[in-house]
Amino acid sequence: MMPWYTFTPILPSCDPQDPTNYTLLGDTPPESSESKLFVAAIQAEDHAGLPHIDMMLRMEISNALELEIDTINVRLDDSNKCAN
Repeated sequence: MMPWYTFTPILPSCDPQDPTNYTLLGDTPPESSESKLFVAAIQAEDHAGLPHIDMMLRMEISNALELEIDTINVRLDDSNKCAN
């Protein structure tokens, strides 16, 4: 089982495909939100405490955001952690 990472961007970088914008959460995914507009967390292989975001996961993040749905490895919520 791969660990989950919560999206915790460091401004001004707000890229959900940047591994440095995540913090290790653990084995349990976060609760799902009804509104699915922004990345909340991802599930990925661990790489020195950061998620390994390969091309497949990049596509899954993009698809989840475009379709506004949770996927196996991506959880979305209604909180824009990149807002000013």
